[in-house]
Amino acid sequence: MPEPMTITEAAEFIRKGELTPSALLDLCLTRIDRYEERVKAWAYLDRDGAREQAARLTAELKQNDYRGPLHGIPIGIKDIIDVFDMPTACGSKRWANSFARRDATCVERLRQAGAIIVGKTLTTAYASFDPPPTRNPWNLDRTPGGSSSGSAAAVACGMCLGALATQTGGSITRPASYCGVYSLKPTHGRVSVDGVLPLAPSLDHIGVMANCVRDLAIVFQTIAGSDNRDPHCRNAIVHDAFGNNYEMPRDPDMGHEHQWMCVTDDFFPSRCDDSMRAAFDATVRKLVRYEPINEQVGRVQPITLPAGFAEAPAQQLTIMATEAAAYHEPRYRRHPDDYPPKITSLIEHGLRTSAAEYARCKQAQARLVDDFRTRFRVLLVPATPAAAPSKDTTGDPTFNAPWSFVGMPVVSLPFAWTADGMPLAVQLVAKRNQEADLFQTAAWVEATIGFARRPLPL
Repeated sequence: MPEPMTITEAAEFIRKGELTPSALLDLCLTRIDRYEERVKAWAYLDRDGAREQAARLTAELKQNDYRGPLHGIPIGIKDIIDVFDMPTACGSKRWANSFARRDATCVERLRQAGAIIVGKTLTTAYASFDPPPTRNPWNLDRTPGGSSSGSAAAVACGMCLGALATQTGGSITRPASYCGVYSLKPTHGRVSVDGVLPLAPSLDHIGVMANCVRDLAIVFQTIAGSDNRDPHCRNAIVHDAFGNNYEMPRDPDMGHEHQWMCVTDDFFPSRCDDSMRAAFDATVRKLVRYEPINEQVGRVQPITLPAGFAEAPAQQLTIMATEAAAYHEPRYRRHPDDYPPKITSLIEHGLRTSAAEYARCKQAQARLVDDFRTRFRVLLVPATPAAAPSKDTTGDPTFNAPWSFVGMPVVSLPFAWTADGMPLAVQLVAKRNQEADLFQTAAWVEATIGFARRPLPL
C-alpha cells in the first residue's frame, strides 16, 4: 500500500475489506512516532480516543454498515477548531487547558461521515503570523508556512490522510504549498465557522488539506452546507461538490468541456523568483499543449486582472487587522504577554485604523467581488512567490490574500520541485460557489502535470 496514502486509495481498500480503520490508524500512528519529534505537527494527540473510534468503525463494517468514503479515515483538526473534550489552545499559553464542550459544526459532520479525529494540529498564535514550532518536513530549517502549519506538515508526513485548516489571508494555501500537499479554500460562507476562534469574521474560511484533488472534494462535500450557528453560512449552497447529481469521474482526463481556464501576466510574475517563474511558465506550456483541439470546448487563455487588484493584499490586511482588534482587544489589554510580536502588531494596526479607512477597504472589496463575477471561469497562477523560506517567518501571503479578500474558492496543488528539493505549487481560482468547476479543472491540471511525489528526506 502506498505511503502516505490518499483518502481515495484508503477508502477503496476499506470498502473492499482489504484494510480496516484500526489498521489504517496504526499506519498513521507509526508515522507520527517516526516524524513528530522533529516536525512537531501536533498540539494534542488523542491516541486512545482515536483507537476507540477506529475499533467502533471497524465493528460497523463487520455489520455491513459503511458510512461512505470517510469511514475510518484519520483526520487532523487545526487547533483553533473545537473538538469535544480536547483543548483548543489556539497557539496560546493561557488557553492551553481550555477544553471544548462540544464539536465545531465541521467536526460534527466529519464524525457523522465516519472520520477518525486523531487530534489537534499546531497553529501559529491565534492563527496569525508568528512562526510556529512546526518544521517543514522537506527541510527542517524552512518554514512550513502558517497559520495552518501543523495541518500541512501532518498530511505531508502521512500522520493523517487529511486535515482541516483555516484561512483569513493565506493560511491554507501557503502552508500546503510549502509542504507539498493539496489544499482547498472554499467560497466564503460555504463551510460553517461555528466553533472556530475568529480572526476576521468577514474573511475567515475553513478548508481542507489532503494528498490529491479528489480527497479535497470528498472532505469538502462532507463539511459544506448551511448552518444557522454561523451567520455567514445560513444560506450556503448545499448541493454536492460536483454539481447536482454529479459524481466525479474516475477518468483522470475528466470531461474536457469543463477545462477552459485563464492565466495572467499581471501582478504575479514580477513577484516570483526565478525558480517559480521558470517552473510555472513550463507548466503553462504543457497545459496549452494538452488543451482540447476544439476551440469551443476548452482553451488556456490570457486575461487582465481588474484595476485595483494590486491594492487587494493591503486592503485585506487592514480589514483583518481591524476585525482581529475588535475581537481580541479586551483580552489583549488584560494579557499582553500572551500575544507574540506579529499578532500584537496586527492588533495594534487594527486599533489605529479609522472607521473611514475600514469602510473604504470594504467598498474596495465589494467592487472587486463584483468585477470578478464575469472576468474568468478558472484562473491558474502561482500559489506563492517562491519555495518555503527560512523558519523565522511564515512566508509571504501576497498571492493568497486577494482570494480571501473576495471570498472566491481556491485549490492549490504541488507541481514542481526546486533544485534543492523543495515543492512548488500552483493555485486555481474559480467564481464564488463554483467548487464543482474548480474541482473538475484542478483534477485535469493534476493529471496533466503528473507531479512526481518523492519520499521525505527525514
